[in-house]
Amino acid sequence: MKKPENNPLLENRHLPAFDRIRPEHIEPAIEYLISDNRKQIEELVKDRNNISWENTIQQLEELDDRLNRAWSPASHLHSVADNDEIRKAYNNCIEKLSEYSSDLGQNEDLFHAYKTVAESGEFESLSTAQKKIIENALRDFRLSGIELDKKSRQTFKSLQMRLSKLQTRFEENLLDATHAWKKHIKDRSLLDGLPDSAIALAAQTAKREGVDGWVLTLEFPSYLPVMQYADNRDLRREMYTAYVTRASDQSTNKDWDNSEIMHDILAARYRLARLLGYENYCYLSLAKKMARDPAEVLDFLNDLANRSRAHAQKEFDEVKDFASQEYAMDTLEAWDIGYYSEKLKQQKFKLSQEELKPYFPLPSVLDGLFSIVNRLYDLTIKPSKSVETWHPDVQFFEIDDADNSLRGSFYLDLYARPHKRGGAWMDECVVRKKTLEGIQSPVAYLTCNFTPPIGHDPALLTHDEVITLFHEFGHGLHHMLTRVDYAAVSGINGVPWDAVELPSQFMENWCWERGSLDLVGHHYKTGDKLSNDLFERLYNSKTFQTGMKMVRQLEFALFDFRLHLQYTDPHSVNIQRLIDEVRKDVAVVIPPDFNRFQHSFSHIFAGGYAAGYYSYKWAEVLSADAFSSFEETGLFNKNTGRSFLQSILEQGGSRDPMDLFIEFRGREPSIDALLRHSGITA
Repeated sequence: MKKPENNPLLENRHLPAFDRIRPEHIEPAIEYLISDNRKQIEELVKDRNNISWENTIQQLEELDDRLNRAWSPASHLHSVADNDEIRKAYNNCIEKLSEYSSDLGQNEDLFHAYKTVAESGEFESLSTAQKKIIENALRDFRLSGIELDKKSRQTFKSLQMRLSKLQTRFEENLLDATHAWKKHIKDRSLLDGLPDSAIALAAQTAKREGVDGWVLTLEFPSYLPVMQYADNRDLRREMYTAYVTRASDQSTNKDWDNSEIMHDILAARYRLARLLGYENYCYLSLAKKMARDPAEVLDFLNDLANRSRAHAQKEFDEVKDFASQEYAMDTLEAWDIGYYSEKLKQQKFKLSQEELKPYFPLPSVLDGLFSIVNRLYDLTIKPSKSVETWHPDVQFFEIDDADNSLRGSFYLDLYARPHKRGGAWMDECVVRKKTLEGIQSPVAYLTCNFTPPIGHDPALLTHDEVITLFHEFGHGLHHMLTRVDYAAVSGINGVPWDAVELPSQFMENWCWERGSLDLVGHHYKTGDKLSNDLFERLYNSKTFQTGMKMVRQLEFALFDFRLHLQYTDPHSVNIQRLIDEVRKDVAVVIPPDFNRFQHSFSHIFAGGYAAGYYSYKWAEVLSADAFSSFEETGLFNKNTGRSFLQSILEQGGSRDPMDLFIEFRGREPSIDALLRHSGITA
C-alpha cells in the first residue's frame, strides 16, 4: 500500500499537528501503518535462526510505537472534539486495529520470536525492563489465544472485534444522550438557591444556544450545582431523573438505549474467557492484575464494606434527622440527599464549595500544583505557547529536571464544552523510549470538565475539582517521570490495573494539608490565602460522609465484580436485580426503581475497568499508606520525595508493583492509613 502524501498523522515529528489533522486523514494513515507493519513484521520473524532482542524485539517495539503515535491524536480527538466525520473514521479504524491486534496475538512466528529470546542465553544479559517486556508478551500471547486451534482462534478474533465495536457504541450512546438533554428556563425564580457561578454558566450556555434566559444541561458543571443547591425540588427531580436514565430503557429516546449492548458486551467477554480456559471473565481480568484470584478481591471489598457500612448508616441517619428537624422533610428522595447534605455540611462546618471557589482560581491552583511538584521532586514546570492544539482553551507545559533537561510535557484541556466526553482522564500522547537519536520524551493529555471562565473572572474551581486535577496530574507524573527506556513498560504501560491508581490517589492528599493549600489557594481578587478558620473548617469537613462515599464506591466495585463473576448467559444474570442485591447488602442510599446507573457506567462497559473497578479502593490502600510516610517525615521531605520518585514514579511497569511499594515503604501495605484518613477508625 502506497504511503498517503501530506498526511499530518504520518509526519515524523514529536508532537501531533493538531492544527492540520482532519477527519479524512485518520483512516488512510491507520490503514497504511497497519499494512506496512504487517509487511515489516513478516520480514522480521521469517528467519527463525536469526532472532535476538536487537534485530527483532527492538524493531517490533519501534513499529508498535509508530502506530500508537498516529492513533493517539486521532483517538484523542474522538474524545475531545467529536463530530460525525471523526466518529465515522474512529469507528472504522477501531475495527481495523482490533483485527490487527488479534492477528498479532495469534501470530505463531511472532510468538516463536519472543519465546526464542526468552529461552536463549541472551535473556540473562537483558535489563530488568527488557525481561519484563518478554514475560508480558508471552503472557499476552496466551491471553490472545495463541494456543487455541484454528477455528477457536477465528472465533476469538471475531469476539474481540465485536467487543471493541460494542464498547465504542456504549460510549457514543452515553455521549449523545448526555448532550441531547437541555432545560431552557425563562423564569429566574426556578434557579433560586443556585450559586451565582452556576447561574452565570446557565446564562452563558443559553447564549451559546442562541436563546434568552438560562439553559441547564447534563454536563457535570451544570448538573451538580442543581443537585446540591437548587431550592426547587421539582427541578432537582427532573434533572436527577434525566441524568440517571441516560442511554437506558427509561429515557425518552430509545435509539441510545444501552440495555442490549450491556448484555452483548458481557456475553462477548464471557465467551473470550471461556475460550482461553477461564471459568469467567473475572479470572481473565485478574491475569494481569496484582490480586491473585476473585476470592481475594471479594474478601477485600466485603471487609471494607463491613468496616464502613455502620459508619455510613450513621451519616445517612444524620442527614435524614437534619432534614426532618430543620426542614420538616420526613421522606428523603434521591434528588434530596445532595441538597440536604450540603445544608448539613454548611451548618456543621459553616462551609460550602461556593465559599471556597474564590480561593481556587485556576491560575493559582496550577501554580501551587507545580510548586508542590517542585518541592517534592525538584522539577520545574513551565508553559509553552508555540504548540498547536485542538481548541483555544488548551494549554501546553514542559517539565524540566534540576539540570534543565526535559523530562516530559503535557496538554491541559480543563473545561467542559459540547462534543467533549464527560469526566476526567489522563492519556498517553507520546511514550518515553530510547531511540537512535536519544530519548523520546513522554507527552501526556490531561483532560477535565470544569466550569469555564465566566465573564472577566478566571475559572474558579471547587475544592472537589482541585482534587480531581491533582488526581489526573498524579497519573500524568507516572507517565512523564518514568526512567524506563522501553515503551512497553514505560510510564503506566505494563503496570497492573489495580496499581495504576496509586500515583493519582497519592497526589490527592496534598489537597488537604495546610502547607500545600497555602501554595494552591489564593483569593482571586485579594490574593489572600485561606484563613486559619476557613482552613480548619475545610480540614474538619474532610471526613464528612466519607462512610457514605466509601460504600457507594464499594457498591460500584462489587456490582462490577459480581456481574463478571456470575455472568454465563443472558438468563444467568439480571443486571438490574444484581445491582439491587448489591445495594441491599452494602448501600445506605437506595435509589428509585427507575434509576439506571449501570447504563452510563462507562468505566466497566466502555473503559478498561471491567472486573477491575475494585482497583480504585485497592490502590487507595496503597496511596494512603504511601502518604503516611510523608506524615511521618514531613510534607515536603526531600528524601521521602526522592524515594517515592525513584521507587514508584520512575519505575513504570518494569517491576512488580508490590516489590516497588515494599522498596519505598519498607513493608507491605496496611489498610489502617486508609481507614484513619477516612475517619472510619481512630
